[in-house]
Amino acid sequence: MLSMDIWTVLVPILLTDVVNPVLFAFLVYAAGSDRPVQLSSAMLLGHTAAYFSAGIVLALSMESIAAYLSEPHTVDFAIELVLGVVLIWLAIGSRKDTGQRPDEKAPKLNLLNCFTFGAVVNFIGIPFAVPYFAAIDQILKADFSATEAVLMLLAYNFIYALPFALVPVLSAVMGDAAKPLLMRVNDWLDKASSFLMPLLLGTIGLILLADAVIYFVTGKPMF
Repeated sequence: MLSMDIWTVLVPILLTDVVNPVLFAFLVYAAGSDRPVQLSSAMLLGHTAAYFSAGIVLALSMESIAAYLSEPHTVDFAIELVLGVVLIWLAIGSRKDTGQRPDEKAPKLNLLNCFTFGAVVNFIGIPFAVPYFAAIDQILKADFSATEAVLMLLAYNFIYALPFALVPVLSAVMGDAAKPLLMRVNDWLDKASSFLMPLLLGTIGLILLADAVIYFVTGKPMF
């Protein structure tokens, strides 16, 4: 699969991944501190670094990247089948729980614990990280070299982080005036995710499930 072709698959997954009310809520919480730009930036950096590192570890744990250089393996489609089922299951249950939010009694924020909080949000935000597993599987299915696969994963993480970077950027540009705006965006995202997440998770789950089933029946993937 060409590097541009894979984005037709990754973009819908990325859109689902970005609709993450948990991460945004924590960033808004950090932006409400006495150092909004520095602390929200540290939290986003912590999250992005952990997300990218987790992606590398997950890719290597599925199988060595070198084993995926020539063509997709049956194991990729087995993983895709499982992920499709999991995404559909999450779509059904995601309206009931959108994840943990910041605790008002949390300790005073500093650069170190914001960076750490950002990394930990990866785990608090499950099931919102599940689409990321699907993105990794699609990258490993493609005919990329090890370097290209890592760069593709890096590009995915960079694009993923861009919408969330609006929190420190708006805090820097607008100062205290950004806080009520960010709170309104946070409230909207929280409400929107209650119907967007089931729709996006279910759609991607069905597509992945169909691709895996078609591969196992015909020997050829849908994409």
